[in-house]
Amino acid sequence: MVPMPSTEFSPEQKQQLWETATASIESGLQGKNWVPDLAEYPAELNSYGACFVTLMKNASLRGCIGSLEAHQPLIRDVAANAYNAAFRDPRFPRLTVDEWPACEFSISILTKPEPLVVTSEGDLLAKLRPGLDGVIFTWRHHRATYLPSVWEQLPDPAMFLGELKRKAGLAADFWADDVAISTYQTIAV
Repeated sequence: MVPMPSTEFSPEQKQQLWETATASIESGLQGKNWVPDLAEYPAELNSYGACFVTLMKNASLRGCIGSLEAHQPLIRDVAANAYNAAFRDPRFPRLTVDEWPACEFSISILTKPEPLVVTSEGDLLAKLRPGLDGVIFTWRHHRATYLPSVWEQLPDPAMFLGELKRKAGLAADFWADDVAISTYQTIAV
């Protein structure tokens, strides 16, 4: 397994990632599930990587699916998550051909999540870095994440954390000593 690059992607590589996401969604609109041929992409895009693809329609969320940890080559993760954001996000119906022209998408490449040791909710709030950290909140079978871009809508750390806990199916004021927190950053493509 080749590690994910820690630097920005070249303009050509970004273009390949965008074209891959577009091809995956457009294939899905034709009832096909397209898988990129690894031989057609450079080593950096064949490295194992994790990403989220966010689909927006008229400036409103239309789908967002991703991987928190690398489990396949990045180029394939982009294709799979673009398809899933358009056709398998359980919050939305499948994307239609008529909707597609009104949609935009973004690709966020994740760094490896790192555990964040905290002693309390107050300690966590003090350690969060708004605008920089994506956060994974885990407690028993409850788990949720927010990408760093969510800080734009929820800039207050207490509000960000409360909404993240709700997303995990818990009360906004929930806290337990065995909560696990990990953070990651993203490279926007």
